[in-house]
Amino acid sequence: MKKIYIISLMLLCLTGRDYLLAQSDTTQAQNQKMIQEFSFVPLPVLAANPAVGFMFGVAPSASWLMGSEQTTHRSSAVSTVLYTTKSQFMVFIKSNIFLKDDSWNLMGDWRYFVFSQPTYGLGTGSQSAKLASNGFEYDDGSYSKGIKEAQMIEFNYFRFYESALKRIGDTRFFTGIGYHLDHHSKIKDKLLDLDTVPPVITSHYAYSLDNGFDTDGYTLSGVSVNGLYDSRDNPINPYSGRYAFISFHINPEFLGSDKNSTTLWVEYRDYFSMSKTRPRNLLGLWLFGNFVTSGELPYLDLPAIGWDQFGRSGRAYAQGRFRGENLTYAELEYRFPLQKDKDKFGAVIFANASTASNKEANIDLFENIDPAAGVGLRFMIDKKARTNITLDYGWGKYGAQGFYLNVNETF
Repeated sequence: MKKIYIISLMLLCLTGRDYLLAQSDTTQAQNQKMIQEFSFVPLPVLAANPAVGFMFGVAPSASWLMGSEQTTHRSSAVSTVLYTTKSQFMVFIKSNIFLKDDSWNLMGDWRYFVFSQPTYGLGTGSQSAKLASNGFEYDDGSYSKGIKEAQMIEFNYFRFYESALKRIGDTRFFTGIGYHLDHHSKIKDKLLDLDTVPPVITSHYAYSLDNGFDTDGYTLSGVSVNGLYDSRDNPINPYSGRYAFISFHINPEFLGSDKNSTTLWVEYRDYFSMSKTRPRNLLGLWLFGNFVTSGELPYLDLPAIGWDQFGRSGRAYAQGRFRGENLTYAELEYRFPLQKDKDKFGAVIFANASTASNKEANIDLFENIDPAAGVGLRFMIDKKARTNITLDYGWGKYGAQGFYLNVNETF
């Protein structure tokens, strides 16, 4: 029965999306104009890190107009197909679509992963306190059986998020609903060992048992009520404007969730000009909070850095490095051109901070804050769309550091 509900809701989202898109294609002239404004970047990917080994694939992105550029914001979509030497496979498509005259804003996030990554327990701050609360023995800097703070976990993951927001009159306010599905399967805790005395328990295993979730897999399925204010001049690479988004998720068992729960996402972005003559010289601010407001979520669905729609939060740290029942995040980025009269090359300096809670270890939100900072280069490949290829390097606590190659700005 759960599968029937989930499949029906997915089909409704997809057919509704097609209907809205069809309604926007009113004339042949508009279609031709949209084609002329289409921009496509077939970015190849070749990288390496200890968690995944060597990775290779493609990360194409596109931007286009669904109406007049005077009344319609640019739509964008980024996608990735990656394979790694550790037999990981990742596919995702993430989209932000504005229909003619910005009458509707459609937001999509579709993913399929055959994946593995380390987890680090819940909360921010002292790793020994977090892990000891979840069954680890801590003695002179070493956990039982030599386990450090990283706990490798393998899983298959399918995500289907789709939201449709209707513009309210001539304002920049939008409101609407969405459907959201997260399904984890074939979960394997690589460090779990129940046959030793005492047994070696991972954070994922302990949390799942304490909160009544199957340790092998689980489903989170629900609907959302959303409100959005977006006055940015260009969502791909803003020079001015503000963005505020609030989303309340309701995840009932009758829609397929393993347990009833509700969550709240609040987000704010702002852009402050640092030069009247060079709009690319600016200071960007990004804030968000993700909170479990009732019930319990499965471990891998708890709020975590790097799991926002475009996966850009927490530069310097691994995806999911900080996770908890509640999480807040802040980032400040200074963006500036490197050429006196041109915008082809640019650079950024950024700093971010994360804080997450852990009820079992009595770690409250804002009790511990983990910061990071870094620098980056920008290469503008489409001046009209302001499409940038971005290369960033960040440094954080606990020896964390990372290199990031993307298309479009982080926020």
